[in-house]
Amino acid sequence: MYNGRGDENMKINYYDNPFTSKRMNVIARNGVVCTGNNLATQAGLRMLQAGGNAVDAAIATAACLTVVEPCSNGLGSDGFAIVWMKDRMYGMNSSGCSPYEISADQITEIPKRGWIPVTVPGAVKGWKALSERFGVLPFKQLLEPAIDYARNGYPVSAEIARMWKKALNAIPNTEEFNGWYDTFTFDGKTPEAGQMVCMPKLADALEKIADTKTDALYYGELADRIDEESRKFGGFLRKKDLENHKVEWVDPIHVDYHGYQVWELPPNGQGIVALMALNILNNFKFESRDATCIHTQMEALKMAFADAKEYVTDAKYMKMSIQDLISPEYGRQRASQITNIALAPSVDKPHGSGTVYLCTADKEGNMVSYIQSNYMGFGSGIVVDGVSLQNRGYDFSLNPSHINYLMPHKKTYHTIIPGFLTQNGKPVGPFGVMGGYMQPQGHMQVVSNMIDFHLNPQMALDAKRFQWMEGMKFIIEPGFDEDIISELKKRGHEIEVEDEWAMFGRGQIIVRLENGVYVAGCESRTDSNIACY
Repeated sequence: MYNGRGDENMKINYYDNPFTSKRMNVIARNGVVCTGNNLATQAGLRMLQAGGNAVDAAIATAACLTVVEPCSNGLGSDGFAIVWMKDRMYGMNSSGCSPYEISADQITEIPKRGWIPVTVPGAVKGWKALSERFGVLPFKQLLEPAIDYARNGYPVSAEIARMWKKALNAIPNTEEFNGWYDTFTFDGKTPEAGQMVCMPKLADALEKIADTKTDALYYGELADRIDEESRKFGGFLRKKDLENHKVEWVDPIHVDYHGYQVWELPPNGQGIVALMALNILNNFKFESRDATCIHTQMEALKMAFADAKEYVTDAKYMKMSIQDLISPEYGRQRASQITNIALAPSVDKPHGSGTVYLCTADKEGNMVSYIQSNYMGFGSGIVVDGVSLQNRGYDFSLNPSHINYLMPHKKTYHTIIPGFLTQNGKPVGPFGVMGGYMQPQGHMQVVSNMIDFHLNPQMALDAKRFQWMEGMKFIIEPGFDEDIISELKKRGHEIEVEDEWAMFGRGQIIVRLENGVYVAGCESRTDSNIACY
């Protein structure tokens, strides 16, 4: 086991590019915006060039993503952020609760689609909270690019067109889902790559939100319409749920990993899974990404998920201390259980996802790690006057003994997580990997790639990934070393090669050098983009 402190300074190799990539690192000084869509990225850059800061850029980008990537997020999403502002770190949790009127004894199952799994949308109110606390530009100005694209149209990118089309078979074509078909299909079809699309209902909703500084969604016209539609189709969400939504300012939590501090938000999010895995791996030293390294990482992830599924939920209902789960002592205890043979955990099977991650940085050194999601693609499939509602409640349990048991006004175990890296009290930068239960696994892998193997941000993202699925089963990307695969199988892992790149998440990273210069990498597996100046 490894008990050292690691290198004093990050020795990232910015010139070595060992992996085939569609991308190269982007280097800039005054500002950077990284996200999965070029139009959204440009929206953030516009705010920086207009005198806005990293928070303004993040809000504009997030709003724009509800329009240009609606198959992953919407105005009914939740949102989380880690903000580095003027040499201090802040955490924001704007995830919503289950409705006051719902309870486990009222339903026999939680479906993926429809009104039952809908929880309170938090992202939009999170935009307002971020803007009021840190922003310098008028809130209405931040939503102008999103409104423009929704009202006047934009060309759909190839990958978004592919993801959009997949949703057509997932959303039932019944009266309850008419709002989705009216908003997100065109002559009964989803858009093709390069097709220009306008979404006037989404534009109207964004304008109401901009004009009222989000109040329309939580107290006004949009809230009334959501209440009306929910009652009509037997849902539990009411206007009082929207009125009572609170944005929480929280203290991010961290573990030390080989001389660096890795930060995540505390539960109800699953960022603690990444921290638990890294806390275990901190007891080992890896010389290369060989079979022993991958095996050890796989075992740590299974242990972290097993503990998370047992203990993690809305922080108010947790029976295990967060700090106990990420204590060095517990990390050593778990590390001592890892042998050369794969062990079988007992956890639930992970689900799919629909999420957008972005990170921003400005010329003053402020940085934002931000994520929002409708969960499974278009979420619940319920759309009310342009507001696409999430299905986050699907992760609740109907088992009374389960820590994530469905109760009124409770937050569920949440998959979306922003990450941040520091060293000795100084910011290194924001990072994130989207993709449901892949997210903490992606966080662990890209952090290890940068710290253990000194990969630059782009290469840290491009390195082949793996994902634990259930039991002993892992999926890996095509191109993984065949000798490593053979060795992992000998150790007892069930390994399958998965051709669907989306299973391995989509990530963005910004690293700030000591001279204030930013180095950024973006996801080569999808339509990612970096804008800078």
